[in-house]
Amino acid sequence: MRAGMSYFHETIWKGVPKFLRRVDTALKNLGIDERVPYNAPLIQFSSWMGGDRDGNPRVTPEVTRDVCLLARMMAANLYFSQIEDLMFELSMWRCNDELRARADEIHSSSKKDAKHYIEFWKRIPPNEPYRVILGGVRDKLYNTRERARQLLANGVSDIPEDSTFTNVDQFLEPLELCYRSLCSCGDRSIADGSLLDFLRQVSTFGLSLVRLDIRQESDKHTDVMDAITKHLDIGSYREWSEEHRQEWLLSELRGKRPLFGQDLPKTEEIADVLDTFNVIAELPSDNFGAYIISMATSPSDVLAVELLQRECRVQNPLRVVPLFEKLADLEAAPAAVARLFSIDWYRNRINGKQEVMIGYSDSGKDAGRLSAAWQLYKAQEELVKVAKQFGIKLTMFHGRGGTVGRGGGPTHLAILSQPPDTIHGSLRVTVQGEVIEQSFGEEHLCFRTLQRFTAATLEHGMHPPVSPKPEWRALMDEMAVIATQEYRSIVFQQPRFVEYFRLATPELEYGRMNIGSRPSKRKPSGGIESLRAIPWIFAWTQTRFHLPVWLGFGAAFKHVIEKDVKNLNMLQEMYNRWPFFRVTIDLVEMVFAKGDPRIAALYDKLLVSEELWSFGEKLRTNYEETKRLLLKVAGHKEVLEGDPYLRQRLRLRDSYTTTLNVCQAYTLKRIRDPNFHVNVRPHLSKEYVESTNKPTAELVTLNPLSEYAPGLEDTLILTMKGVAAGMQNTG
Repeated sequence: MRAGMSYFHETIWKGVPKFLRRVDTALKNLGIDERVPYNAPLIQFSSWMGGDRDGNPRVTPEVTRDVCLLARMMAANLYFSQIEDLMFELSMWRCNDELRARADEIHSSSKKDAKHYIEFWKRIPPNEPYRVILGGVRDKLYNTRERARQLLANGVSDIPEDSTFTNVDQFLEPLELCYRSLCSCGDRSIADGSLLDFLRQVSTFGLSLVRLDIRQESDKHTDVMDAITKHLDIGSYREWSEEHRQEWLLSELRGKRPLFGQDLPKTEEIADVLDTFNVIAELPSDNFGAYIISMATSPSDVLAVELLQRECRVQNPLRVVPLFEKLADLEAAPAAVARLFSIDWYRNRINGKQEVMIGYSDSGKDAGRLSAAWQLYKAQEELVKVAKQFGIKLTMFHGRGGTVGRGGGPTHLAILSQPPDTIHGSLRVTVQGEVIEQSFGEEHLCFRTLQRFTAATLEHGMHPPVSPKPEWRALMDEMAVIATQEYRSIVFQQPRFVEYFRLATPELEYGRMNIGSRPSKRKPSGGIESLRAIPWIFAWTQTRFHLPVWLGFGAAFKHVIEKDVKNLNMLQEMYNRWPFFRVTIDLVEMVFAKGDPRIAALYDKLLVSEELWSFGEKLRTNYEETKRLLLKVAGHKEVLEGDPYLRQRLRLRDSYTTTLNVCQAYTLKRIRDPNFHVNVRPHLSKEYVESTNKPTAELVTLNPLSEYAPGLEDTLILTMKGVAAGMQNTG
């Protein structure tokens, strides 16, 4: 969380007001003499760092509480560091009557001098009314920061809550008063300077810097409900039908009686879920965003969370967002959401707004990229229809990863390829940890990222993409079935696939290292289905084989082209005229430009047992066949023909990445087979060694805590990071 928040400190905090000024200028250039209203922020930020407990035992209720308090303290500190600059600037005496009356009131009641400020620590004279008002804001910010610091350190604070800001409206009110006064006195140009930037920061970041989203797996809520119903002697919630569950949950939601007390028997996991709700109830509601239910399948998943919020006395309940991930769940999502909207209690609760999250990573892992992309497209269309039918404003939350296999790709193209009517001027999207640096690592990157999201969202609304023709849909449906069959027949039904995967890639070593933010599996004993999407994609990316991205495409293309040669012309028409299909194909083509089956063959030869070599050879033949068919559909003679700039960049880095791959393959061999010897030593130039006058061994510091032979873990981590960087997009 500290690492993630550093991006707010370094780039986002100042980047947002700068970007909004650019939007103001763009409006002015169009002849619109209006600014973006500061109280209608174009962009808002939420975070999962410290709130996403889906399969992560390290995210405890205590961590969630500390993360919220830390973010609150950081926000107050950022405002506090800027408020005196604002006071320095607003030295004028001319103001309106409203501000004058407030300044006189504050001045007459102000206490002794406070020495813990850098500037203006002596009593501010009454003929500087703006400074008097802002001095009161500064005092409250100081108390807000110190109270959060004390709560974080000791769990208690001697600073009374009423001397701090408890909600953002309290904070905005004196600033708005200053803004109105400046405008009414003819000082609009001053009001639209640093004060407007400050107002925009307050509206965007609030008192909590970022709102924390909570995420938990639906099964955990089922466990809690099961424990409650058993304790009440009314049966096992887990064994009830969906209809029975909904009926019981609604009867409880409409009633008033508490469901359970302190005597509820709790396992460690049940206590963890309930303690999380207690933390939500304890902290200010503006700390939190949405409560996201991963692996959601049915309306009861949402109603269960609503009931648990009520039981744990959450005063301002979080909006509940179902996350549909697997192929079958995406297919069933529109019906589940329609059922929710048909419940009077639920419609009254959501006040005409609903958010639904769709998962790109797990759907791709479940069915392959082609089928997942098409099902995500269709699910969005259907969800929008359902929302229109019930008069609900629907916001789609796109759970995209950084890599193509996890739904990643260029932001602008990804948004423009969404179905028509699914982005009505608003969308939510994840910026994953593995790409946050390239999106927000520097101020100019932050600016470009905000620009892309805004431009694409506007463009999608003003020039919606074309809807697919019925015959295109029919062909996609047919191809998706074949692609899923091909993907699952290899990944889930091939008896020795898991064994091959673990031998041919660094998946096991990756899981043991402290690289990821959470365990690599949801269930330690499970196979591919329980493996998280990041290590699944990461492992294949390391060997330059990218299997989850392309597997299924070749079989689908081959099937429809052999069935009717006219289908090739239709596929080419789809590629040229349908943004969704074009983006899907272009991203896979880009992955082929980064792939190299010869590298994968080296990993096989060194690491895979001989009886499985033929399996790897078949997959590599499939890879080449898929690549050939993909180029045929795109009408290209070679990969990235349409993007020579990127092709050249990838060629330039290929020799470096290949060197790292070879080094990694031999390192893995030495880790797995201690008897295997190859002469590898750190390469240090003769001049460097002579200039240091130190023995070579002293020039390379190795990780002393590694469970492997000296240097092997260091080499593996460096090659993993290097290959991952080499596989990232450029330009």
